[in-house]
Amino acid sequence: MKTWSVQDAKARFGEFLEASLADGPQMVIEHGAEVAVLVSAAEWRRLHGVPKPTLKELLLAPEARTEFLVPVDVVTRNVDGIDLEVFRPSGPGAA
Repeated sequence: MKTWSVQDAKARFGEFLEASLADGPQMVIEHGAEVAVLVSAAEWRRLHGVPKPTLKELLLAPEARTEFLVPVDVVTRNVDGIDLEVFRPSGPGAA
């Protein structure tokens, strides 16, 4: 883990941030003491252990939980005189 003085981290924040994304956590030192660590958001979530709710928890929740829904495209197809609706995932990461 690379160490940065507070002054270097502030003066070269872009480089500091890129280093944390590319090389992992970056330590900040002030007056010879470790005072902070910069980690990527993904690493923070992994370390912090923020679990996603289970299906049961989502269904029993009193409020709508739309941030976990998968966006879909609905396409209507006529097959042998029958209208069928086809649901396909859409958006980033859709196959």
